[in-house]
Amino acid sequence: MSRRTKALLAGALIVLLVLGAVLAFVLYRRHQGRNIRGSSTVEFVPTQTVPRKPPPPGVVWPTFGYDDARLRVGPFHLQPPYRAIWTFRARSLVEFPPAVAFGRLYVATNDGRFFALSARTGKVDWQLTSHRCVAASPAVSRHVVYETFLNRPPCNASGSDLDGEVVALDADTGDVRWRVKLAPTESSPLVAGGRVYVGDWSGAVVALDAQTGKRLWSYTTGGKVKGALALAGGRLYAGSYDGHLYAFAPATGRLLWRAASQPRLNGLGTFYSTPAAAYDRVYLGSTDGKVYSYGAASGELRWSHGTGSYVYGSPAVWHQLVLVGSYDGTFYAFDAATGDTRWTFSANGPISGSATVLDGIVYFATLKERTYALDAATGKQVWSWPDGKYTPVVADARRLYLVGYARVYGMVPR
Repeated sequence: MSRRTKALLAGALIVLLVLGAVLAFVLYRRHQGRNIRGSSTVEFVPTQTVPRKPPPPGVVWPTFGYDDARLRVGPFHLQPPYRAIWTFRARSLVEFPPAVAFGRLYVATNDGRFFALSARTGKVDWQLTSHRCVAASPAVSRHVVYETFLNRPPCNASGSDLDGEVVALDADTGDVRWRVKLAPTESSPLVAGGRVYVGDWSGAVVALDAQTGKRLWSYTTGGKVKGALALAGGRLYAGSYDGHLYAFAPATGRLLWRAASQPRLNGLGTFYSTPAAAYDRVYLGSTDGKVYSYGAASGELRWSHGTGSYVYGSPAVWHQLVLVGSYDGTFYAFDAATGDTRWTFSANGPISGSATVLDGIVYFATLKERTYALDAATGKQVWSWPDGKYTPVVADARRLYLVGYARVYGMVPR
């Protein structure tokens, strides 16, 4: 055998070895990213529910997702169909739903205007113009409204010189109580225990004094923290664009655990979705197309289930179901213990926003600007409305408030 032939054979062998190694790596990554079925007995407590303490007097829908655990289930008994009794024309995208308190809706537009609207009429009681971009719901506590703000326009700007802020406003007048500069932040505030918790684009999770805005502690993750934080069982949860879910001691910021999404060929998926905590688990979606369930105490991955595309929305957790939409245009109901699919609904477009449950009806919207109402137990459609794009509804005892692309509707059952 000639030297040339030997060299060719050696080269071919090396190529085969490299191809084999690449194939093995791809198969390994696929195996790592497979769906994982959960257990109904391991770190799952079906009787564990978050105490539904009533909000303070006058406060009706205090925060994004209704409660600190971000379960996205309201206590009000309203059933479709609805009719609109007033319409507020915002003239700009309303990406996140209002907080409701003291007879008002507190809501921000993407172009930086913040409104207090009469819940009865939709008329403006007061307005703040921030000259900043906004992509968050406010929170209300003790006659103070807290809102986070992004950088000044353009809203898609990038760079290390951008800043944002957290602002505390008098709920009755709109007067500024305090404002604190951070990196740009689109994290809907969480107010609990005298603290305001937010994340920002620098990757920081920050706790501020609710009365003064003084920074009490901060922890820097490896990526932007865009979603809101959740609090349950003495733990504070935050998802990061570094592909990890973090659990902190809320009083001190001490890291309790850090959990990763499943590895993929192009790295970890990112977490924009706000966590929801229930049944001794934490649930959230990822840009890798999966919905994840982690043990609340351990941080161990308990189940994962793939959808056909990104999951930006935050899940609603109701009656042992995890209810969430995907960019694949499908709305899913997963078993909270195992991750098994209980039902699906094919919508008319990608689903980016979060779901909300009221009186056994789950509401969500698509990027093609239609809001759907489904029976949360079965997935059967019971109503729809030709507006809405992200997270469409909040409520009080009398009215449903539906957020369209650039409108807010006050609605009552027909």
